[in-house]
Amino acid sequence: MLLRQLEYLVALARERHFARAAAACYVSQPSLSAGIRRLEHELDVPIVRRGQRFEGLTPEGERVLLWAHRILAERDALRQELSAMRGGLTGTLRLGAIPTAMTVASLLTTPFCEQHPRARISLESLSSRSIGRRLEEFDLDIALTYLDDDSLREVRRIPLYEERYLLLTPKDGVLAELPLASWAQIAGVPLCLLTPQMRNRRIMDEYFAADGVTAAPAIETDTVAALYAHLAGRRWSSVISHAWLHMFGVPDGMRVVPLRSPVRGPRVGLVIADRSPVPMLARALLDVAREAGVRDALDGLLETYLGPSGPAGGTPDGG
Repeated sequence: MLLRQLEYLVALARERHFARAAAACYVSQPSLSAGIRRLEHELDVPIVRRGQRFEGLTPEGERVLLWAHRILAERDALRQELSAMRGGLTGTLRLGAIPTAMTVASLLTTPFCEQHPRARISLESLSSRSIGRRLEEFDLDIALTYLDDDSLREVRRIPLYEERYLLLTPKDGVLAELPLASWAQIAGVPLCLLTPQMRNRRIMDEYFAADGVTAAPAIETDTVAALYAHLAGRRWSSVISHAWLHMFGVPDGMRVVPLRSPVRGPRVGLVIADRSPVPMLARALLDVAREAGVRDALDGLLETYLGPSGPAGGTPDGG
């Protein structure tokens, strides 16, 4: 069995089209088709359902695909081990992150690249469900996500921080001077929030419900950047994670107010497939995470913007 044949199968399953899979592998379509037929002959099972076009994989093919992902991941791990022995890590670390944690990814990726200048990082914004699936399929090395997500199976969890929620509201808004806002109070102001498809919003909806209200935002978006773009107009309020302050801060003319939330918020951290040995690149990122002090850095931002006595405005000095 040639590793190249397994690469053809993985590409075909990903692209779901023979010509696109061949292009992704930099071979002709007949070469890719012949390689998969040789794999079928060697394993003595049908792998691909064939018609006028690609129609999917057989049950045997799905099982072969799982092993193909595993075998290719082990090959990559071997290459990483050997490159480290030759004088430094090389290769590409495949890192996935939920959109709401993407704002703190640089706290890990920057020191990683400083310590391993010959290595690269491919960082993707993914849903928590996609992260779980792609870790299972060995299509990701490591991910940054909510640690209590039910879609995560057979993974190791490394906590980094707990989300803490804040009201971001115009300075002249009705809630701007409160020392502490409730979720029921927030539901009564014009809101811009993330969409209910995102885990962060569903967590917030639970807090709204616990306070006896339902949020009805005028604007919903699936990116933190778009949410902040609307807040810059000083018409809307929003509930933000304190982790977003690292990238976006507090826009001019806005004020951040602490919320009544559980003492311990949802945990965010790194997850890796529970297998041994841990690939070198993933292991290196875990080492960086232990030294990065992500929780302390984010707590420092809270102190900067909130201070010891309550709400703070658009700049760290309250201006």
